[in-house]
Amino acid sequence: MRGSSLVSHIGPVTVKTPEHSGRVAFVTGAASGIGQQTARQLAIDEGASVYVADRDAEGAARVVGEISDAGGRAHAVVVDLADTAALSRDIASLTDTFGPPDILVNNAGMVVTLPASGYPLDIWNTTMALNVTAPMLLIQHALQHMQAKGWGRIVNIASISGVRAGTGRLAYGSSKAALIALTRQFAIEAAETGVTVNAVAPGPVDTPMVRRLQGDSDRALYADMIPMRRYAAPKEIADSVLFLASERAAYVTGHTLAVDGGFLAAGVFVRNLFVRPSAAKA
Repeated sequence: MRGSSLVSHIGPVTVKTPEHSGRVAFVTGAASGIGQQTARQLAIDEGASVYVADRDAEGAARVVGEISDAGGRAHAVVVDLADTAALSRDIASLTDTFGPPDILVNNAGMVVTLPASGYPLDIWNTTMALNVTAPMLLIQHALQHMQAKGWGRIVNIASISGVRAGTGRLAYGSSKAALIALTRQFAIEAAETGVTVNAVAPGPVDTPMVRRLQGDSDRALYADMIPMRRYAAPKEIADSVLFLASERAAYVTGHTLAVDGGFLAAGVFVRNLFVRPSAAKA
């Protein structure tokens, strides 16, 4: 209409700063699987400067490149965490680039499935070194900085195998049970200093390591034991890690969060029980 004007009233635009902008994260086993997804989300979505720690130099470099291409900050740390003597000696130098971590995700781990009665001692010792001793050393290193700063988040990737026994999982299950206990021990001693220590216990996850370990028949067997009847995606585990690393979980510590599609809750789970003729008669 002649003489009229269109006036738009637009409010101020709020740009949300990523939650962990200015913070440093250290993620082990970050060259693939859960660790890779967690490192990517912490750097790209949450704004942290991330150490991508793994013994696979090529894989770690690839993840750093992906993060950098997406506008994030990352640095590859090539380390064999099972060599605890070297780790203990060199641990301070691992975090020289960005400084000590505000967020530590102990994700690296190993599993070798063998009968308990003849489990080899060397594999037992290596499993314990990687799955338990390395996280302990890294937590001790990170805590000094976190407690001085009055803020920190530590998330250990345990497993449902640390809660419920599994055939052939002598070293793995025992190490993950120990990691859950370690989580609680550090949690109560760090609680007053603004540092939370929690664990995530995934069920079966669709990762390269799991694909190498299991054939199609094994995957079908495990999937059938899960009420959701599928494996988790790495992102579903990473999302739980990011929650425990966030301010939303500031009052959560010493907790182990099962992310398992209902596996631990199932107990004796019999699929289609109530549509069987015998159950219908009862």
